[in-house]
Amino acid sequence: MNLPTVSDSINRMVEEQNPLSEQAIRLEDVSVRYRVPSERIGTFKEYTIRFLKRQIQMRTFWALNNVSLDIRRGEVFGVVGKNGAGKSTLLKGVARVLRPTKGRVVVKGRVAPLLELGAGFHPELTGKENIFLNGALLGFSHRETLDKYDQIVDFSELGEFINAPIRTYSTGMYARLGFSVATASEPDILIVDEILGVGDETFRKKCQARIEAFRQRGAAILLVSHDMPTVHSMCQRAAWLDHGVLKIIGEPDKVIQAYRERGI
Repeated sequence: MNLPTVSDSINRMVEEQNPLSEQAIRLEDVSVRYRVPSERIGTFKEYTIRFLKRQIQMRTFWALNNVSLDIRRGEVFGVVGKNGAGKSTLLKGVARVLRPTKGRVVVKGRVAPLLELGAGFHPELTGKENIFLNGALLGFSHRETLDKYDQIVDFSELGEFINAPIRTYSTGMYARLGFSVATASEPDILIVDEILGVGDETFRKKCQARIEAFRQRGAAILLVSHDMPTVHSMCQRAAWLDHGVLKIIGEPDKVIQAYRERGI
């Protein structure tokens, strides 16, 4: 039997005290099951009638199937996979938007989710009004949002459009405002779903620089992207998800290579 040395004990104590070594997110055998109609139903009225008559045939599929992983503080963790692989379901589970059918999700810290472009925006409200609306959805008080307002507008570079209805915004402008509001809180955990794939190159670099600053301060970033160069350059680790099954976790270049050889 090998007893631990003094050096081993010191190294373990240092690791335990280092915030960058702590787990920010842990998924333990997480599975998510969906039930959907087996045939297309044209209108909500038709669906309601057939539902009441019990004439709808449902099929079951597993969007996630026994997924286990951990994400540490101070790292950007990438998730790659085809459309329908379960990536967005994974992010929604971490963001507590949905509860897993089986398994457990443990999240430590304040979460800022950017799950869908423009989620939480009201199209008839102005950019300014949507900043306060989104701030409230993220748990900011009115005072906190007011204190951060100038910073949000400056980062988004939308000052001349901030009083225009958000329905007049382009896709890139939506992304600018959404990212600026979500990251104004300096979250412990940032969840990003493809948001870096829109907008101009200059703004994408600003977003990447802010994400890196969060990482260096000890935040955990969970990033879904179809852009392999972004995953390779920004992430410390990555995972390939395929039809709800976690295929591989490891260094980004190895995960990307496996995905390209067997997944695409």
